[in-house]
Amino acid sequence: MPDERPYLDTSALAKWYIHEPGSEAFVDFIRCHSPAVISRLGALELRCLLARRRRTGALSLAYEQKAFATFEEDVLRGDLHIQPLADVHVLTALRLVEQSVQHPLRALDALHLAVARSLAVQVVATADRQLASAAEELGFEVAVFG
Repeated sequence: MPDERPYLDTSALAKWYIHEPGSEAFVDFIRCHSPAVISRLGALELRCLLARRRRTGALSLAYEQKAFATFEEDVLRGDLHIQPLADVHVLTALRLVEQSVQHPLRALDALHLAVARSLAVQVVATADRQLASAAEELGFEVAVFG
């Protein structure tokens, strides 16, 4: 049975916590499609993204901490469901790389799509055009932001 929740990759998820191009459209999307699902990889990538932007001066330490605390609250409240990573996801990612002929997959994008496939989600949300093209080729509906 298909999962009605959208799968959010990190580039889409970040738009909920950092105001950037595409954020308004993503906010409208997520308000209509909550709860959403992410992988544990997405949580790690979000944490790294926030820290990287603080180090470059794009975010203050206070903003970084508040953004990640808000993310954790969203998880606790049930607005975001985190799917644990398993070895089967890596094995699926290997197969997806082989299947994605026209749009080469990067390793972490392949893992995101492997988790989405394991959950049988229909919609993948992303701001990454390369991941979006590969997801469409693999049969997902795609919502692109930014």
